[in-house]
Amino acid sequence: MTADAPRPATTTSRATDRPGDASPFALGLLLRQAHWRAAAVMSEALRPLGIELRHFAVLIVLVDRGPTVQRDLAAATGTDKAGIMRVVDDLERKGLAVRKSVPGDRRVRAVEITPQGVELFDAAHVGAAPLADRLAADLGPGEREQLTDLLTRFAYPADGEA
Repeated sequence: MTADAPRPATTTSRATDRPGDASPFALGLLLRQAHWRAAAVMSEALRPLGIELRHFAVLIVLVDRGPTVQRDLAAATGTDKAGIMRVVDDLERKGLAVRKSVPGDRRVRAVEITPQGVELFDAAHVGAAPLADRLAADLGPGEREQLTDLLTRFAYPADGEA
């Protein structure tokens, strides 16, 4: 831009990452802050069990889908190929998951949760309950359910649009 050129008029708010931000980025910034806060609280629940959120994310997929190939685990958890291999390696070392051959394709391995993994998965839910209550402590009656409903509709739009 040259010194003589007029500056474009600002017609919208600039993103500030402060409460009350009216910029087009405000919703995304609030969701990021909410995610960080929730992740910190849930990490606290998982720490005594010796796992991290990245491990728990894979266990969620395995409980939901059953044995799952690593490529699909990566897609389901938003992890790259190298990252999912490290997580599955960790889970195997801890005895929480195993890799098994896929019939008909010697190159592909499916990951399966072990009975010990299921026990840990269930224990994580018990440990997380009071922390989830603390996370939602500032919400009024019915607002926790309302927030869950709104976030569900936001994350999984009816038209399938991402």
